[in-house]
Amino acid sequence: MKTRTVWSTLGSIFRQRCPRCRAGNIFRSSIFRGFPKMCERCPVCDLKFQREEGYFLGAMYISFGLALVTIALIAALLWGITGWWITRATTWAVVLFLPLAPAISLFARVLWIYMDQTFDPEPPANRST
Repeated sequence: MKTRTVWSTLGSIFRQRCPRCRAGNIFRSSIFRGFPKMCERCPVCDLKFQREEGYFLGAMYISFGLALVTIALIAALLWGITGWWITRATTWAVVLFLPLAPAISLFARVLWIYMDQTFDPEPPANRST
């Protein structure tokens, strides 16, 4: 079995690769280039990405957390650079965040799949027929 480092895992997450084989794509194209369709299964190892209906409900919590952190960082940056009141900086941070929302929500799906495979891995299918 291969030993996987933290850096290789992070690289696979940012390249949106399958958590089991790290070779197949989760999405048909990059999440950073638009709103792509998600593959139903890994083209390499046949891992099913959406195990059941409502599977990505947990990804919404991850997406919410990522959105809050991103908006807070943008607001702090605006507040520090412009000297605006924090309410104005936060309002503009939300407006500036809106174009990032689709990519953040799809990235949260990737994180959810990786977290799920870490805690409850789906074993490879037995292909000896």
